[in-house]
Amino acid sequence: MDAKQKEQARSSRLSVKSDNSKDEPPYFSQEERSPPCAETDRTDANCGKSPTSPTRLSAKTYRSMSPPPDFKSGNADDRNVKSVAAQSPVGGPQAKKVDDLELPPLMETWTKEHVKDWLINRLRVPQTIAQNLFDQEFSGACLVSFEKQDLLELGVPLAPAIQIIRQVENFKRQSETSPGVKIPESHYEPKGWKSAEIQDVSGNMDESVETETVSSDSGIQSLSSSLLMLKEAREKIKSVIDQKPIIYETQLQSEVTDSPTFLQLKRPSCRIRPFDKSNSSIFYIQNSILPPAAGPSNLLDPVHEYQLLPAANEASEREILYEFTKEVFSFAVSCMNSRTNGTIHFGVNNQQGEGHGLVVGHKITSFSDYTEAFESCLSEYFEEKHVNVARMCIRPPNFVQVHCQDGTTSDKWVIEVDVVPTYSQMQENIFYTLLSIASTEKKQQSKTECLFVRDGPRSINILADTNPRKVQEEMKSLIDKVKCWASARKTAEEKDEKHPTQGNQGQRLKQLITRGRDAFENSIQVIVVTDKCHPDQLEHLDFLKEMKLFAVLEFDPESDVNGTCRFYRKDHIGNLHYPRMYDTQDSVTATIQKLNLFHQTSWVFCNGRVNEESETDRPLNPSEWLKKRSGEINNLVSFLCKPDLLSKDRLLVLFILHSAVTDISSPMLEAFCAIYRTLEGVDNMLCICKDSTVFSRWKQLIECRCKEDITNKCIFELSLNEISSTIKRLKEPQTQSSRRFLPSTGSSSVLLLRKDEELMTVLDILCENECENTEIETKDSFQEFKIKTEEDFFRGGQVTWWNFYLSEKDSLPFISRDKYRELYDLITPVEGYTTPCVMINLFHHPGCGGTTLAMHVLWNLRSKFRCAVVKNNMATNPEIAAQVINLLTYGKQDQSGYKPVLLLVDNWDDVENLKQCILNVASHRKQHNNLLVIILNCERTSFPDESSRNSRIANVFITNKLSVKEQSLFSDKLQLLKNYHERPDTFYAFMIMTNNFSEAYITNLVSNIVADLDVATQQGRLFSFLALLNTYINGSYMSLSLCEELVGIRNSFWKQETLDANMNPYSTLMITFTVEEHGSYQAVRFLHQMIASKCLDILTQRHNLSLVEIIVNLLHCDKLYKSCMGKDFLVHNIQSMLITRHRKEQGDDKNTLFSPMIEHIEEKEGCDKIKDVLEKATCRFDKSATMPQALARYFCLKKKDFGSALKWALDAQRKNSNSYIADTVGQVYKSQLKKEIEDPEGLTPETLGQFLKLASSAVNAFKDSQELAKKDEYSDAFDMHNKKRPKSYNISGYAGETDVIMILLDVITELPVFASGDRHKKDKMLQFLEGQHPVSILHDSSTPTINQFVAVLADHERFLVSLKPRLKEIFNFFESYFTYLKPRSLEKATIDERNKRKISEHFKKYAQIFNISQEEKASEKASKPNLSLRQEIVDQRRYLEAKRADSFAGLLQHLNDRSPVEMEHILRKWQLIFEKSPSRNVSDTVNFILANIVLHNLKPSSTLLKKYEELVFLLNEELQKEGTLSKSTEMYYLSMLLMWPAKDQRLESSATYRNITVYITSAKKSFHRRFSHMFPVRSAIAHFFLGKSDGLKRIVSKVKLDQILMSVSRQQASCSGQSSQPRNLHHLWQNGAAWNEPEVQKRLLRIKGQSEQGDIYVNYGGNLKMLVRPVYLGDVRSGYSREEVSFYLGFTMEGPVAYNIKYENEQ
Repeated sequence: MDAKQKEQARSSRLSVKSDNSKDEPPYFSQEERSPPCAETDRTDANCGKSPTSPTRLSAKTYRSMSPPPDFKSGNADDRNVKSVAAQSPVGGPQAKKVDDLELPPLMETWTKEHVKDWLINRLRVPQTIAQNLFDQEFSGACLVSFEKQDLLELGVPLAPAIQIIRQVENFKRQSETSPGVKIPESHYEPKGWKSAEIQDVSGNMDESVETETVSSDSGIQSLSSSLLMLKEAREKIKSVIDQKPIIYETQLQSEVTDSPTFLQLKRPSCRIRPFDKSNSSIFYIQNSILPPAAGPSNLLDPVHEYQLLPAANEASEREILYEFTKEVFSFAVSCMNSRTNGTIHFGVNNQQGEGHGLVVGHKITSFSDYTEAFESCLSEYFEEKHVNVARMCIRPPNFVQVHCQDGTTSDKWVIEVDVVPTYSQMQENIFYTLLSIASTEKKQQSKTECLFVRDGPRSINILADTNPRKVQEEMKSLIDKVKCWASARKTAEEKDEKHPTQGNQGQRLKQLITRGRDAFENSIQVIVVTDKCHPDQLEHLDFLKEMKLFAVLEFDPESDVNGTCRFYRKDHIGNLHYPRMYDTQDSVTATIQKLNLFHQTSWVFCNGRVNEESETDRPLNPSEWLKKRSGEINNLVSFLCKPDLLSKDRLLVLFILHSAVTDISSPMLEAFCAIYRTLEGVDNMLCICKDSTVFSRWKQLIECRCKEDITNKCIFELSLNEISSTIKRLKEPQTQSSRRFLPSTGSSSVLLLRKDEELMTVLDILCENECENTEIETKDSFQEFKIKTEEDFFRGGQVTWWNFYLSEKDSLPFISRDKYRELYDLITPVEGYTTPCVMINLFHHPGCGGTTLAMHVLWNLRSKFRCAVVKNNMATNPEIAAQVINLLTYGKQDQSGYKPVLLLVDNWDDVENLKQCILNVASHRKQHNNLLVIILNCERTSFPDESSRNSRIANVFITNKLSVKEQSLFSDKLQLLKNYHERPDTFYAFMIMTNNFSEAYITNLVSNIVADLDVATQQGRLFSFLALLNTYINGSYMSLSLCEELVGIRNSFWKQETLDANMNPYSTLMITFTVEEHGSYQAVRFLHQMIASKCLDILTQRHNLSLVEIIVNLLHCDKLYKSCMGKDFLVHNIQSMLITRHRKEQGDDKNTLFSPMIEHIEEKEGCDKIKDVLEKATCRFDKSATMPQALARYFCLKKKDFGSALKWALDAQRKNSNSYIADTVGQVYKSQLKKEIEDPEGLTPETLGQFLKLASSAVNAFKDSQELAKKDEYSDAFDMHNKKRPKSYNISGYAGETDVIMILLDVITELPVFASGDRHKKDKMLQFLEGQHPVSILHDSSTPTINQFVAVLADHERFLVSLKPRLKEIFNFFESYFTYLKPRSLEKATIDERNKRKISEHFKKYAQIFNISQEEKASEKASKPNLSLRQEIVDQRRYLEAKRADSFAGLLQHLNDRSPVEMEHILRKWQLIFEKSPSRNVSDTVNFILANIVLHNLKPSSTLLKKYEELVFLLNEELQKEGTLSKSTEMYYLSMLLMWPAKDQRLESSATYRNITVYITSAKKSFHRRFSHMFPVRSAIAHFFLGKSDGLKRIVSKVKLDQILMSVSRQQASCSGQSSQPRNLHHLWQNGAAWNEPEVQKRLLRIKGQSEQGDIYVNYGGNLKMLVRPVYLGDVRSGYSREEVSFYLGFTMEGPVAYNIKYENEQ
C-alpha cells in the first residue's frame, strides 16, 4: 500500500467526537489531580472509555492546542497559554460590539464617554451614578485598576459597586479568550472626513490582506508579505491624511499613539538568539519586544511561537514540565510537516495587542529537569519509527538569561527549542504526534494521534475536524503539499550552502589598531567603551590587559562582580569611578593627581553598580538613565577627551559591543555620540562588534544619529578570540622583564607582581633582574632599539636603566665620574647607621650629569638595596612615604629584617619633611635601630661646592668641570662610539661634556646651526619660545602636540610629517621625551640648558629679536593657553619665569628683587620694558594674584610710583587674599614712608601728619598679614609648584610691622620736643609713648613750633600710644617663635638666623630709646634715696627688658649666651619683683622659678638659688590658683621639670606630684591653642632632659649636653691627629650618635616604660600613668605589641618626649 492509500485508510478511521486536538495532562494520581471530563461536545464513549489503541481526535475548532489544564480547582487560570493562532486578523485589534455598543477591545483605552455608555447601556447602572463617575473623569484606565473600596469612596452604592467590579472581570476574561471583532471605520473617523475616503483606504487594505492570504500556500504566509502589506496600508493612510487640514493630523496622531500597536512599537526591541546556535553570550532584556510571531517564509528562516508557562505558585513542577513538553512537541511536529525551521520560546507573552512578544521570563530551579523531561518524553510523542528522526531534528532546550532593564541580571530565563527539519532526515514523510488524554472514570491515560502543520503564525491539527470527508480531503491535499514543501526545502538547503568568503577584517583590524604602522605602540592611550560581556567570553578579552588602558566606560552594572572589570582587576589595578567624579572645578593636573590618572586604569561605571548601597549610584533603566545620567556622560567625555589631558594623535577609543544596541536612546549610543562630538569624527575610533547582526544594528543607529558610515571602523566578522590574538601579536615587544624580582634578606629574592607594582604609582622601581630576559631582546628590532636608546642618552635625554644594562652587555663600561666611589662608599656602610631613615645630598650644576651619577650608583646597588626613583615630581611627601614603606615591606610577613630602600629624589623641595613622613609611616614597621630608607637627593645649584660646605647633611658634590681623568674617559668613549654610530659628533650633550663644558664649543655649534633661522616663521617662533623657557626654567618643556600645532602640523593621527623633519636642522638641538608628572605624553626641550642659553643669546644679538619681543610673543600666543597637553605645567613655568626670584638659601647664585629674566630685561633693554611685560602678563593671567603682586613690587621698588604700586597690590589682594599679598600692601606703604622721610625738605607738622598716616596704613596691612598667616593656604590657581610644598607660616607681617614702628620712632626722636636735649622733655615724651600721660603734657607755650607738632601728635594719639606695647608684643612673639619651636627643615634654619639678627638689632634700638642707662639710674637713685617702691620695680623690669630676661622665652635664651654673673644679677632683679611687687602675677612667679633653674644650670653653687622644695611649693601655689585651663603654657612646663617623679618614686606618694598627668595634658592643650598653626613647619624644642640626680640637679639642659659633645669631639679629633674641626652637632643628634656618648649617658636617667597601641607610657604605680610622645615615630614598633621599653626623657612646651627608645627584651 503506497503512502497515499495509507493516509486515506488512516483518515477513514478518524473519530468525530472530540473537539480538541490536545486535552488535559495525563492522570497522575487521585490525590494529585481529578481532571474534568472532556468538553460537552465529546461523546460518552470518548469520555468514558479507555481505548487500548491510540484514537484520532476531531475538533470543531481550528486551534492546534487545547487550553492548559485547570491548575486551580474550579477556577480557570487567567494566564492560559495560547497559541499564536489567537491573534487578530492582519488589520490589527478590532472593536468589540457589546449590545450594539461599539467599544475598543482594550478596556484600558476607553474614554470616560465609553465608560459612561457602558455603565448605562450594558450594566443598567442608574443615570445619576454614571454621570457622577463621568464628572470625576472616570476612564477605562480607572475602571480596570479600581477596587470595590475605591468605587465606594467615589460615592457609588455598594450593590452597583459589586456589579461593576464583577462585570469588569468578566469583560477582561472575554477579551482574553475571544479573537476580537472588527471596529467600524466610523468609530475613529475624524469629523470632516468623507466616509468614502476612509472606505477606500480600508477597502484597499482589506483587499490586499485577502489577496495575500489567499495566495499563500495553504495559509502559510510570509513575514515579508505581511510587512509589505503594512507598509502599503500606511502609505495609503498617509496619502489621505496629507490632503487634510493639520487639525485632522493632530487628531489622527492622538488616536494612533494611543493604539496598542503603536505602544508596542515604542518598546525597545530585542535581538533573538541566532537560530540553531547554543550561544551562551546571548541574553534578553526584560519587557523588551521580540519580533512578532509569523508563519513560514523561505523554510530556512525560522518561524517563532511564544508561550508562557504557569508560575511555580500556580502549578506543580510536574504539571509545568508536562505543559512544556506538550507545547514543544506539538510545535515541533508542525514545523517538521511544514518543512520549515522554527523556534518556540517559553517566557514570552503570546497575547495579541500591546504585550505580544514581551519578554517576561520564567524562574527555573533546575535546567536539568527540563532537559531530562525533553529527552524522556520525546519517544512518547512520536511513532517509534520516527523517534530517531525527531531526535535529529528537534534540538535540546536552550536557556537564555533575562536581564533587567538597568543592565543587571535577573533570576528569570527564556527557554527556547529549535526545530531543524532537514531534507535528508524528513524526505517526504508525514509525522504524527501522540497526545495523552486522561480518563476520569478508569483513572487511565489514552493516546490520541494528531497531525499538525503550520498555518500562518499558528499550528493546526488536520485531524481535529469532526467531518471525516473534510479530513480526508485535507489529508489528500496535504500529501501533495508535503511533496512540494520537501522539494522546496531541498532546493533551499542547496542554495544556502555557504562558501567561505575571503574577508579582509583581519587586515582592517591591523591597520586600525596600528594606524598603519608596524606595531601597536605602547604609548597609545586607550579608552574602552563596553557593555555586558558573558562570562564565557571574558577569557578572550585578555588583550585589554596588554594595552595601556586609560579609562573604561563600563555600561555593565555587574562588571566588578562577574564581568570585564573583575576579569581585568585580577592582574591590574582598576579604580572604580563614577562619571560625576570627573565633573569638577579642579584643574586638569589636580584631577590627574586625585584620580591617579595615567598610573592606574579608571573604570567608570556609567550606569551605576549593582552592589552599590547608595541610590545615587544604582543602575537605571534606559529611559531613567537618559534623564538623569546622560549629562554626566557628556561631561565625562568632555574631560577625558580634553586636548590638555590626552593628545588625539596618541588616543584610541575602542567600542566593544557584546550585544546588539537596538534603541535610539541607548546609553551606549549616547556615549558614542558624545565622543563623536568631542573628537569631531571617528578618526580615533575602533568598534569591535560580536557579529554581523550586532554590527548592522549599530551601523544603522549611528547613521541615523550622526549621519556617519562607520563600516570602515568596525570589526564584526572575527571572533573575540581572533581579535585578541591579533592585537596581542601586534603589540610592541616588551622592554621589561615579564617576571621582576626584588632583593630580600639572606640573599633571597621576592617576585614583584605587576598589579602590586601598579599600586606604587610615584616610584620607578629598579629590580634585581632589570632589563634581563625581555621580549625585545628576542626580536629582530632589538638592534634598532639598542641604537636609539644609546643615541637618545648621548644626545641629551634622561639616562635609563637600559643604558647601564647595554654598557655591561657589550662590555663597554659606563663612565664612572670621580665622585662615584665617594657617593657609593657614603651609602654602603649599612651597619653604621643608627636611625631608620638617612638623607644624603648630591649637589650638582644643572646638566653636568648629577642625576646620571646617582642612577649609576643605584644600578650597581640594586642587589643590596631595594632601589627606586620618584618619577612623579608632583607627588606629595605622605604619598611617597607610604609607597616607599610598601616597597620596603613587600613580600615580607612577620619575619625579622628588611632590605633597606635606596630612594632617589631629584631636586626635591623639602627632603626633611619627606624623611619625617617616612619615619611616621615606618613607625608601624620599625625594627629597632635598623636602617630602613636612604634618601639620595640630587639637588641642582649654581654653587655645588659652597652648598656642600654649608650643608649639615652628609653630601657629595660635582661641578661642570671635568678632571683630567674624566676628560680622558670621555675621549675614549667617543672613540668607541664611532665604531657603533654613524655620527657621534651630533651627540651634542655628550660632546659638551667631552669638551669640558667649553663655551667656545657651544657658541660655535649653535652659531652654525642657527645661522639661517628666520625668526618670523612658525619654526622660528617655536625655537625662540623653547630657548627662552629652557634658559630661565630648569626642567621646562612644551608638549610635542603643542609644538606640532605651532608649526602647522594638523591632526597627526595618521601622520607622516614629524616635528623633527619640520624643524630640521634646528631639531638637532632638541630632544623628544616622555613626561609622567602631569599625565603621560611626549614633550620637547633643548638638549642642554647651556645650548638653550646660547641660542637665546644669538637670537637677541644676531637676529635683532629682543628679549621683550620673545616674551610678548609668548604671552600673545593664544594656543599656549588653550587646551593642550601639559598646559598647567607650561603656564606655571611661564609665570615662574616672570616672577620667581633667586634666593641664596635655595642654592641660587644671589638674591634678586625680581626674577632673573626681569632683571636681564632691565640690564639689556631698560627698566621701562619691565612694565610692559608685567602688564601684558597681568592681562594674560587675569585670575592670578601673583602677576599684579609682581607689578606692584615693580612700581614700588623700581619706579617709586607708590600710587600705581598700591593699585596693583590691592588688585592682587582682591584676587587672592593671603598673608603674602597683604604683606606686599604693607611693603608699599612702608616704602613710601621711607621715601618721604628721605625727602631733604625737612620735617614739618604737615609731613609728620603724612608720615603717621602712612605708618598707620602700613601697620594695619601688616596686622592683616599676621592674621592671614594663621590660616594661609596657598591657593593661586596657576601656582602648582607651591601647592606641593608643605604649608608654611609667614612671619613677614610681624617683621614688617616692626620695621615701620622703628622707622616711625626714628622720626619721633628727631622731633624738637624729643631732640632738644632737655632731659625733662624727653622723659615726658617717653611717658606719653608709654601711655602714662596724655599728649597735652608736651605743650610748650614758649615754643609755637613744638605746639604745632604736638597738635599733629594729638590727632594720632591712640596710634602712637599703641607703638611701644605692640613692639613689646612682637618681640615676645619672636622670642617664643625662635625659642619654643625649631624649623623642620635645615633650609629654614638659615632664614631663622637671619631673622634673629634683624630682630636683635631692632631690639637694641628699642632699648636705647625706652631705657635710661645704668649710670643715669645710679646717679638718680643716689640723689633720690626715697625713690618709691613702685618706681623701683618699674626700673627692675626695664632692666630685665633691656637684658631680654623679662619673659620665659628670654630667660631660656640665657642658657646659651649669658655668663653666670649676669644671670645672678638677673635673678636678684626677679627676686626683688617677686618679693616686693604688690601686684605680682603668675608670669612673675613662673619667671622667678625659671631664673633659678637657669642659674642652677650655669652656676649650681650660687648662693642666690632657692631650694628645690621651695620652688615646688611656689609652683604648686600658682597651679592651685590657676587650675587646669590657664593660658600659661610655661607654668605647666615648669610642673613637668619640677614635679616629674624622682627615680623609683611612686606617683601617689605626694599630693603635689599626683596631678602631674593633669598638668601634662593642660600643657599640651595650652600649647596647641597658641602654636598649632605653626606645626606644619616647626616643632617643639626640648630645652631640658631628665638627669640621674635629685632636686634641681636632675634638670639637665640641652646646652650642657652640647658642650659635653663638643668637648668629646675635640678630644677625639686631637687624639686622631686630625684637624680640630669638631663634628657637626646636628649630625650627632640626627643620627643618634649623641646618645651613645658615655658622658651623655652618665648625666641622663634612662626611664622605663611600656609601649601600648603604638604609644609610650610611664607608670609610677597606681592607676596613673603618663603619656610620652616619641620624638621619632619610627622608634615604635607596629602591631600594638605591649612591650617593656626604656628611653631618655626630654621636656618640650608641648609635653614630655622620648628619645633613643630601646626594647628591653633586646638589651
